[in-house]
Amino acid sequence: MAAPFLVALALVPFRTSLSHTNAALILVVVVVAVAALGSRTAGVVAALSAAAWFDFFLTRPYETFDINASADIETAVLLLVVGLIVSQLAARARRLEVMTVTDAAHLARIHRTADLVQSANSADTVVDHVRGELTELLGLRACRFEYGTLLGRPPRLEKDGSVTVGRRTWNPDTDGWPDGEIELRAYGNGRYLGRFMLTPGPRPVPPLQARLVAVTLADQTGATLDTSGPVRGW
Repeated sequence: MAAPFLVALALVPFRTSLSHTNAALILVVVVVAVAALGSRTAGVVAALSAAAWFDFFLTRPYETFDINASADIETAVLLLVVGLIVSQLAARARRLEVMTVTDAAHLARIHRTADLVQSANSADTVVDHVRGELTELLGLRACRFEYGTLLGRPPRLEKDGSVTVGRRTWNPDTDGWPDGEIELRAYGNGRYLGRFMLTPGPRPVPPLQARLVAVTLADQTGATLDTSGPVRGW
């Protein structure tokens, strides 16, 4: 990792006047920057590199990987440990940021659909809108809507975001989508009113959170059908 090496090298002219603690803190800042801008692996490598170059350039005997003073050993070890912890925290912070953005996008879908339910003149408009939202949200190849009698027993996306195939539970997170179309039923006041037939695309199965949003969108469609009447021809 170049950044810790370059910073440690830049500190060489000051190594006799700069305390080892301050030098280690400067290298920790470098590790934080690398971890924040890069991946967890990059942060770990930067932490290892910072500890190694701190030893090589800034502790006696200089330009060897030997350390004579026990205090310097402790500082190098602490530098490594702190760097590794910071890398983990930075990676976690990035994941939380992604989750926040994703949550905001999911809420936006639900709000858009809710607004449309209130303003649309026909259930057809809502169904068409939700078909588009489901296609994008779940990475589908195709999505159609069926109203009427339940035919066949295709795999089903359940209310809790799980999938059932026949009478057994299917784990999409580990096994991917089951073959064929998957139904997502729409209910209004507890009555079955129709179903979206989902054809998965090549993308990985979306996480549980996205699948729960899909269920919510189907419920919003069901509420529209319950007040506006059936939709046919999808």
